[in-house]
Amino acid sequence: MEESGTVTTHPFLDLPPLSAARFAAVEGRVARLLGTRQDVLITQGEALLPLEGAIRGAAGPGTVALNVITGPYGQTFGDWLRDCGATVYDLAVPFHTAVTAAQVREAFAAHPEIDFVSLVHAEAATGNTNPVAEIGEAVREQGALFYLDAVASVGAEPVLPDAWGVDLCVIGAQKAMGGPAGVSAISVSERAWARMAANPNAPRRSYLSLLDWKERWIDAGRTALPHAPAQLEMLALEACLERIEEAGAEAVMARHRAAALATRAGAVALGGGLEPYVYEARDAAPVATTLRVPSGVVASELVAGALAVDPSLPLAAGGGALAKEMVRVNHYGPAAAPETVRASLSALAAPLTGAGVAVDEAAALRAAERAWGRAGDAS
Repeated sequence: MEESGTVTTHPFLDLPPLSAARFAAVEGRVARLLGTRQDVLITQGEALLPLEGAIRGAAGPGTVALNVITGPYGQTFGDWLRDCGATVYDLAVPFHTAVTAAQVREAFAAHPEIDFVSLVHAEAATGNTNPVAEIGEAVREQGALFYLDAVASVGAEPVLPDAWGVDLCVIGAQKAMGGPAGVSAISVSERAWARMAANPNAPRRSYLSLLDWKERWIDAGRTALPHAPAQLEMLALEACLERIEEAGAEAVMARHRAAALATRAGAVALGGGLEPYVYEARDAAPVATTLRVPSGVVASELVAGALAVDPSLPLAAGGGALAKEMVRVNHYGPAAAPETVRASLSALAAPLTGAGVAVDEAAALRAAERAWGRAGDAS
């Protein structure tokens, strides 16, 4: 836009170049968040970029993979592995629960040749979370390469690649970190780099190639970026990290845990047949609470009615077939707050009442408040 012959500046458009040193510094902050000494690489795209790049880099015709399915992303990983030529054994559990280390060990016993394990830490789409520390111990015993999708869990619960023996750990900014979807990161162990280097089918001269970034960026001392970085997304990721560092990672995770517990307790007290989709609280992810709607109520319609009350609320219906039966209350970043939990419960109560379902909004709000207080005391 021109005014008096000059072009006005815009804070989102007229940005100074992002230096290699600043890019590397943000990678260092990601490494500190993850408590890792592994190489950390920020990837210039949504988390599907490193998720797919890591599988295509590390897996091939000789790979024998255990692919754990606790939600839709686990299904996607199995498709990628098969497309790479890997032999894949799926370990699928109901989406309302979590996988156990015992189940993983049983799979290893049945297929001792397994050398790659893919797992989603927390499935925001289904609201469950998996015990990665215990599973990681089982994977180390097997000697397999461990690939973890921690996109939804980072910021909401601990993500510790080194302590858990994770070789490829992918995170994204768009869930509990409270940022945009256009930037992601991956930590890579020496074992994973060696696996990729030995894989003749690993992408090269490709946007999916992690090895290209390693050679041109990490091995070159992180002094010259291979291409122009996505400035807005990098600045947003930096801001996410700053916000977590200022509040303290433990405090941020405690807030997400409290939001999930309060939403779960409030939904149960609301009544009318609304109930947690994930049966056991220990299996429920802190990043999002999923709820099963009463018989005769369509989840997508319930969400539409709730958003008519307040369109800013972090509510969504389940995807695909789950759109009829599941409501998701997201606790992404700033949404993990007591006022947001209260507003979400009240907004869900309104269309339920309108549909003739008897609910107790006051009881729901009291239960949510008590649960939040107990979570705070426990932390």
